[in-house]
Amino acid sequence: MTMFALPALVALPFLGGLAAWLVGIRGPSRMPWIASLATVVLQILLLLDLTLGTAGMPGWRAHFAAPWVPLLGIDFRLDMDGLSLVLLWLNVLISLPCVLLSSRNVRERAGLFHFLILATVAGINGVFVATDLFLFFFFWELMLLPMFGVILIWGHEGRARAALKFFLFTQGSGLLMLLAILALVIVHAQHTGVLTFNYFALAQTGAMSPLAPFIMAGFFIAFAVKLPMVPFHAWLPDTYAESPTAGSILLSGVLAKTGGYGMIRYVVMLFPGASAHLAPLAMSLGVVGILYCAWLAVSQDDIKRLIAYSSVSHLGYILLGVFSGTRIGMEGAVIQMVAHGLSTGALFVIAGFVEDRTGTRDMSRLGGLWPAMPQFSAMAMFFAAATLGLPGLGNFVGEFLVLMGTWQASHVMTYFAAAGAVLSSIYSLTMMMRVFYGPPKAPDARPLGLPSFSHLTVLGAAAVLLLALGVYPQPVLNLSTPASLHMVDLAEETAR
Repeated sequence: MTMFALPALVALPFLGGLAAWLVGIRGPSRMPWIASLATVVLQILLLLDLTLGTAGMPGWRAHFAAPWVPLLGIDFRLDMDGLSLVLLWLNVLISLPCVLLSSRNVRERAGLFHFLILATVAGINGVFVATDLFLFFFFWELMLLPMFGVILIWGHEGRARAALKFFLFTQGSGLLMLLAILALVIVHAQHTGVLTFNYFALAQTGAMSPLAPFIMAGFFIAFAVKLPMVPFHAWLPDTYAESPTAGSILLSGVLAKTGGYGMIRYVVMLFPGASAHLAPLAMSLGVVGILYCAWLAVSQDDIKRLIAYSSVSHLGYILLGVFSGTRIGMEGAVIQMVAHGLSTGALFVIAGFVEDRTGTRDMSRLGGLWPAMPQFSAMAMFFAAATLGLPGLGNFVGEFLVLMGTWQASHVMTYFAAAGAVLSSIYSLTMMMRVFYGPPKAPDARPLGLPSFSHLTVLGAAAVLLLALGVYPQPVLNLSTPASLHMVDLAEETAR
């Protein structure tokens, strides 16, 4: 991958969204194609890296750096390793269906909608490759503000309250992270006399400073809110339920994974000693989240809220794997990020379609959809099985590896985390029984019709990827190992 490909990963979706917005002002016919083209070009860029890059070599695969604010030691610095590449792929794979499916449902200010969605995608890409901490914070804010607009303008009845909670939680935690970044930079400057926001230059300070536990806490809380981790999850159910379908897919499929990525890159790797002391608390909260949110999911009537709580429950496995202190646990956490993004994103596609065709998300008013939509219902059964951890699918691999890693750290936590699989079976199968089986309960609902080709294609592609990840996860495991902080020089020499 050339050095200019990394800036292109951020610039392309932003410019593509801007072009779609401007074209949409004159006429909406070509707008979805422009937005889709931007995501397709992103996939081509990442495919070129897989085929032409150093795929078999651990380390940093690409590097870009240019001065930005030299007086303050701020650079426009981007670096990509295998972990970044895996999550970039997840982002572009999920962003394409967000664009395709929303083109059928979003009628009001559709150009602005596509711009905000792709601006969010650009911010997420930037988060996954930024290695200047000020630039990282800049992209962190860039991905959140457009999503706030998507929820507030195109959300459902309770969108104002949901958008406000999303804004307060994410911006409050983001401010805490900014303070932690500034504290780390100041401590580094006091010890070395050099003012810099360079991730690699600050790594030694993060590892050795006596203030590391306090600085790390700012990063940890910010990422715990975004993951989200109990007890910082209060914003998520309302936000997921009241967002438009594309917003729910992007929030659950990728935005939540920025929290897991941050835990790996900026908590465990930047503060190895302090994070080891924090690990028992973090793992305990992960187990609490698995059980508590699974129990809440069982009691839901709103299908989107059920998926939202189940999402928080399964994200607890990511927290367990990251802080297990084992390589197998870390690998399981990455696999869980990918599998969770695909399966939960697909479930929100299904929930959005059901709401669009029946006019309700209340499962007490639904039922008997299988005879009317057998293909679509079979897809729903597949993803429900993936959520409950059926062997042979990606979710099972991720959870199994996490439990194996957790076993080496704590037998007791492993027992409780495994119990979450029982509850996931209950709420997944209950959802299927209430929505797709039994007699129809909404005789006054609008005609169901047949699922569109776009819906079946999106769900089919996600099913194939989950099956491939479950049957043969080794390529992703080989690729996704985070690069050492001391291997960046090789990427810089290659870029030159």
